[in-house]
Amino acid sequence: MPRAYDLEERIIGHACALCRIAESLPLTVLGRHIANQLIRSATSPAANYGEAQGAESRRDFGHKLKLCLKELRESRVWLQLIQRMHLGTDAELEPALEENDELIAIFVTSIRTTLQTLPAVARHRAPRTATGDGGNGRRRRTPVSE
Repeated sequence: MPRAYDLEERIIGHACALCRIAESLPLTVLGRHIANQLIRSATSPAANYGEAQGAESRRDFGHKLKLCLKELRESRVWLQLIQRMHLGTDAELEPALEENDELIAIFVTSIRTTLQTLPAVARHRAPRTATGDGGNGRRRRTPVSE
């Protein structure tokens, strides 16, 4: 099966495949729980990737890509659980796991590239703390609006 080169289309197609897997799970307490979790984690990367396309900065873009990666990794765990619990067939799960792993690899590379193109200051900026000192012990002269 040829792979689409449009990443957004590929993510949406993957979400559809995982939703079909979720729909085929048994209507038990466990099946419903896994289905609901899988649907959430499967559809989130598509929405977050759409958000990334409208990112306000390169740093924001990287953050949104990290959200996609996080959800893809969660989907992988749910697929593995379905497989180990024998709630689905290998014929449907193996291609889904393979595509999920390929998407994870794409996002890891994209995040790495995005972070490498950020200025060193932006990559290593300390988060703001409750004291407003940025974690360096020096107080700000003007208060930070939250």
